[in-house]
Amino acid sequence: MKKNSIKKVYNPLTALLEKKRSRLLSVFFTAGFPELESTGQIIEALEGNGIDFAEVGMPYSDPLADGPVIQQASMKAIGNGMGLKKLFSQLEDAREKFTIPLVLMGYLNPVFQYGVEKFCKDARSAGISGVILPDMPLEQYERNYRQLFEENNLHFIFLITPTTPADRIKKIDSLTTAFIYAVSSSSITGVRKEEKGGGNFFERLKQMKLNNIYIAGFGIHNSGTLEKAWANSAGAITGSAFINKLNGYNDPDIAVKALLNDLYNR
Repeated sequence: MKKNSIKKVYNPLTALLEKKRSRLLSVFFTAGFPELESTGQIIEALEGNGIDFAEVGMPYSDPLADGPVIQQASMKAIGNGMGLKKLFSQLEDAREKFTIPLVLMGYLNPVFQYGVEKFCKDARSAGISGVILPDMPLEQYERNYRQLFEENNLHFIFLITPTTPADRIKKIDSLTTAFIYAVSSSSITGVRKEEKGGGNFFERLKQMKLNNIYIAGFGIHNSGTLEKAWANSAGAITGSAFINKLNGYNDPDIAVKALLNDLYNR
């Protein structure tokens, strides 16, 4: 299968990246948090406030890269009754209410339990543009699942960190059909301390002249961290900062506006 075959069918994320290649802003939230039925309301609030695309977290009880803020949100979401079947049902019901691209982020165990083929088909039906599974081995994806994701018009988005070897980054670049998620440290989400020795990460990526854009994530919470991400990459993804706002406000729209006030120093 040709690498660009995914682009033959309309994909909202593809369409976005074809017209906007810089200063992108994505926001992560955990599905089912703070309330079980919050998902659609949050997506509408993100789109209504100009967010470029949303990253929808699939809650999991044993996340590898999530900090305490997102871990607690996941546990609350699971306690509320959120699961993949419920999430896909919510997205199906809300699909006509939004046009913003949606990317699912989660871990392999729930996807395997659900069934990878069923997961891809249901994600496509629910209007999902891409999927991030940080614990999916690169070789396993290429050998066993690449065709399945591409047949269902789903971009598979890989993470890289300051410790990812150059040859592996190039391999990821060759398999990427949307963007690469460039984690600005090798720590967990929500950590605001920049990794020691990681200051040259984005300079190294620039020198590699990758075919795909990369978007920075982890630790983005104010105008300084946002502008730094925009200066070094095509965009920024913020998560824990938004979960904190959802904790503080009952209205998703107010929570998004409060987040943007911090990011844009308004």
